[in-house]
Amino acid sequence: MRLPGRIAAAIDVLADIDAHKRPVAEALKAWGLNNRFAGAGDRAAIGNLVYDALRRRASLAWTMGADEPRALVLAVAVREWGEDIATLNDSFGGDRFAPAPVTPEEATRLTAADPLAGAPDHVRADVPEWVVPHLRQSFGEDWIAEAQGLADRPPLDLRINTLKANRDKVMRGLGRFTPESEIRIPEGIRFPAGARDSRTPNVTSEEGYLKGWFEVQDFGSQIVAALASPRGGEQVLDLCAGAGGKTLAMAAAMQNRGQIFAYDSDRTRLAPIYDRLKRAGVRNVQVRAPGAGVLDDLRGKLDRVVVDAPCTGTGTWRRQPTTKWKLTPEQLAARVAEQHAILADAATYLKPGGTLVYITCSVLPEENAGQALAFLAANPEFTAIPGNKLWMAHFSGTKLRARFSPEGGVAVTPRTSGTDGFYCIAMQKG
Repeated sequence: MRLPGRIAAAIDVLADIDAHKRPVAEALKAWGLNNRFAGAGDRAAIGNLVYDALRRRASLAWTMGADEPRALVLAVAVREWGEDIATLNDSFGGDRFAPAPVTPEEATRLTAADPLAGAPDHVRADVPEWVVPHLRQSFGEDWIAEAQGLADRPPLDLRINTLKANRDKVMRGLGRFTPESEIRIPEGIRFPAGARDSRTPNVTSEEGYLKGWFEVQDFGSQIVAALASPRGGEQVLDLCAGAGGKTLAMAAAMQNRGQIFAYDSDRTRLAPIYDRLKRAGVRNVQVRAPGAGVLDDLRGKLDRVVVDAPCTGTGTWRRQPTTKWKLTPEQLAARVAEQHAILADAATYLKPGGTLVYITCSVLPEENAGQALAFLAANPEFTAIPGNKLWMAHFSGTKLRARFSPEGGVAVTPRTSGTDGFYCIAMQKG
């Protein structure tokens, strides 16, 4: 396929998402199944057009004066990808799959010197308007820049599984894909996002992945798993384990010594953990499937409880842009209530001197500092471990940066750290 056909396909996929409220990945997969002539490069380019449009939907719609799929995709092609309008129209005329040519009115908007002239702050930030006070509370004067970072393309990050491999071994296995040579975090390897129709490698079909030498995991997720500070020989509960990404990272940090109990209240979320544990060579994890009383024997006995809490996912807007535009105040309130209940339950599993680690992939204060402060106020036997102290214990020799908040929390974001947005605080029981 040439660019005109790819643009037309992206318009169709966006229209499908809007009409049927489908997840992006599902809509792209459906288009691919119905258009089997498209190659891997075509599908990647169409996906890039769609995701780029969704990440910056508010600012692109303002630029075009319309929130229609055609307007969004044309804005991506010209404003983001640098396509020339005259060249586009020439190519449209010679391609039967192309959309209609760019109109004079569209061309005027697409070439405006300041396409966001007069735009309100939430449009410049590419966020829902109701979220603005929450982001301002989290980031102060930097909130627009931080929000814009959440609208960038994400890289592909890997975590080296030190139970089976080392950096040299993994880098050799992936050398043909030219991963970034800079070491940003100890066990991390990065493939930059690229621009336009660039593709990140399909590493999950590689020998190293199938043999468990590495896992796909954003650097932010790797960072908070390290800040959880599990030690070999400890008894640890991963209370919201999900598919097990942080469970595996902690098991490797513990070098298969001690015991991790991996639990999640949702069987579907937990299901992938079994194959992942086997592939990674993890032997110190006991999975506890959801059920009445399945964790009762652990109450008051554990050294460390890690709560990777269900949250709004605002820190992962780069990867899941549709969730940004669907989020509501009611959903935020529901998540905050859920987190409060989970933290109260998590505390009951710790023995004296144990540590409760609270993690979210959110950048909203109600889910982060607000939640931690409420817990500490209600549980005076707990004391927060200063975030800068925790950080220096793990990342003092790196170029990574983080935000430290007064209650003891550590936060990373795309703009600050080059990662997804995460929050972490460790609180020790007296």
